[in-house]
Amino acid sequence: MNGLVPTLLALALAGNGIAAGVMLSTVIGIVPLVLVLPYERYVNTIQFMWPRYDPFMPITHAVTVVLDIVLFVVVDVPAARLLFGAAAVVLTVVMVISLVKNVPMNRYVMSLDPNRQPADWSRTDPRPSWRNWNLLRTTLAVVALAGNAAAAAALA
Repeated sequence: MNGLVPTLLALALAGNGIAAGVMLSTVIGIVPLVLVLPYERYVNTIQFMWPRYDPFMPITHAVTVVLDIVLFVVVDVPAARLLFGAAAVVLTVVMVISLVKNVPMNRYVMSLDPNRQPADWSRTDPRPSWRNWNLLRTTLAVVALAGNAAAAAALA
């Protein structure tokens, strides 16, 4: 096994674990909170939090995808290669969902004035859709983490 593999593996597991953990904490803590907040507090909360998650989360996911691709290329254990490749693909799907679904909703909320609720808020409130897409990408991030962990076990 290439001498660099243990370091790459540790970094991939750490990156994937941190990203999946942050996303899971959002599902079990932040989402239930923002779903019950009135408009003004919801907008203020997202406007406070989003700059703290971005760019940290996209960078963490992108670095982990690159690490998984490198591990896919350099390891010589077929089962581990397959799992690293699958984890890279799954994390890429997480990033696509983020870019296509969640980021536009976050940008919309960032553009809102917390003191002026839109007249059509009951129709444009992004929270239910954001929750659903976030749950999907969180599930996928955890699946990728399981894949990376299984790949590490296959290398042992």
